[in-house]
Amino acid sequence: MTKRARRVVSCCYALMLSTSIMGAIPAGAYEETTVSNGGTVTGTVQFTGDLPLPQRFELRRYYDRAYCGALSDGSGYRLLREVSVGDHQGLKDVIVTVEGVEKGKPFDFQETTLEANMCQFVPFVSVVRNGRPLRVTNLDSVSHDLQFYERDREYIFIMFHRPALTKAGTSDVVRFTGNRRGVTMQCGMHPYMQGHGLAVENPYYAITGLEGTFSIKDLPAGTYRIKAWHPILGERAQEITVAENGSASVGFTFEAR
Repeated sequence: MTKRARRVVSCCYALMLSTSIMGAIPAGAYEETTVSNGGTVTGTVQFTGDLPLPQRFELRRYYDRAYCGALSDGSGYRLLREVSVGDHQGLKDVIVTVEGVEKGKPFDFQETTLEANMCQFVPFVSVVRNGRPLRVTNLDSVSHDLQFYERDREYIFIMFHRPALTKAGTSDVVRFTGNRRGVTMQCGMHPYMQGHGLAVENPYYAITGLEGTFSIKDLPAGTYRIKAWHPILGERAQEITVAENGSASVGFTFEAR
């Protein structure tokens, strides 16, 4: 098996491990309503241990090495950093979700939008919603061959594989069907161009930046399970209780693998 093939299999296997923990979500379980006296959950996600080295891809082996090499290490390699940490050990690209919310504030999220920019998917991590589209727009002057691996409760399978983004300004739409939990995406022409998505079941979620902080507001009073998911490092979960007009604080720590 080639290094690239091993990489794709590894991404999919990691996605299987992380999503299988979460279980299935009943379709239509969330009810929109007016939230009065809602609470707030705040917290921090931190990383401990030695920061994993980025993956190195030798540019001369792939298409468009001059264009995509604009973000190289200066020695002929393109780097893919899958774990990003801020100055105070805050962990970036963690999706924090609150589970068990049966009804709450409006769930307005209609579409996931991504960009292909300088031979990378931006953002690297995003949320998706079952029954809603994911749109990818190419900002590069080179073509990209999209590969999407979709995950359900039983299998991981390739959703499509085609040179969908043939020039700057073109876009393609992925329409998710069924009860999907996540997606791994990769460009077949530029394997260092990767991204990850996680399905959310309600509007109570957040994605961390380099500070590793998050805030989720207007949460109805109650006891919930809150989860922090990183596409490479896995998942952590805790139980929280939020009072009316109250606030709860929670912290998550991820270790190096």
